[in-house]
Amino acid sequence: MHPKAGTILRLFRTEPGYISGEFLSKELGISRTAVWKHISALRNGGYCVEAVPSRGYRLISSPDVINPHEVTAQLDSKTIGRHLEFLKLTASTNADAFRLAENGAAEGTVVLADAQSGGKGRRGRIWSSPAGVNLYCSVVLRPAIMPNEAPQLTFLSAVAVARAIELTTGLTPEIKWPNDLLITGKKVAGLLNEMSAETDGINFVILGIGVNLNMTAGQFPDDLRHPATSLLLESGSGVDRSHFASTMLNELDRLYRDFLEHGFGPVREEWQRRCNANGRQVIVSDTGTACTGGTFIGIDTDGALLLRADDSVLHRITCGDVRVI
Repeated sequence: MHPKAGTILRLFRTEPGYISGEFLSKELGISRTAVWKHISALRNGGYCVEAVPSRGYRLISSPDVINPHEVTAQLDSKTIGRHLEFLKLTASTNADAFRLAENGAAEGTVVLADAQSGGKGRRGRIWSSPAGVNLYCSVVLRPAIMPNEAPQLTFLSAVAVARAIELTTGLTPEIKWPNDLLITGKKVAGLLNEMSAETDGINFVILGIGVNLNMTAGQFPDDLRHPATSLLLESGSGVDRSHFASTMLNELDRLYRDFLEHGFGPVREEWQRRCNANGRQVIVSDTGTACTGGTFIGIDTDGALLLRADDSVLHRITCGDVRVI
């Protein structure tokens, strides 16, 4: 998409009603004929633009695509998403963001993809990433925190996704420790954060975010380890992927700025309110066969799960799978 067409899209999003050709011509510094050519290009790209003599142009509908111009047009963030890379197909947005960060990418750089061929979740599990339906996103952050505090950002991104789901669909997701979002007990989103750090500080953190937006039941793999769903299946309505992406990035930006100013406390408090296990009896299983049961108390400052066993001993658990009894 031409940058001028992207500017027209942004104006359509921010200006109410019709926008005159004269206004667009002055705003973009181009002729009325050039404006018409960019409008035609938008139409050819699937955008429905109404043209009314003496009134101007109005955006009626957008195609279900994700591209930098469409997402940026809806951003009001200060840092996150101000530089955005879009890929039709990639092996992994996390790998792309990691490479960009190693090469000096600015904080807040975002990688979005329409599809992934090698999407992965926690513990190397496969994350199904078909084209045209979901959100696959990775964000570069460079917080001035110690490496042992980096897991806090996983909980921050979980809250941002939960907020975005509520704002765009009205659904109320629950968060499962440490990094899954559930609707009616089924997984709708997952997070995978990766880090480059030295002993005394962080070089960068990559926030990897995958959300099942418009997947149909037939698009889920048959061998899923846990039940999964999508916002389409749960709400009965399709989700505008560009709008969801910008909403999530806006919420992530607000939470991140608050985190840098006030620390982990506010994020931790909201995460615990949204957690599906808060105050309930759970069983936590590790990578082997060992299980620990007790009452889910919350999370520690480093994100560790706090579990009070029946003998009143408080356990700190840093990895495992949680099942609510």
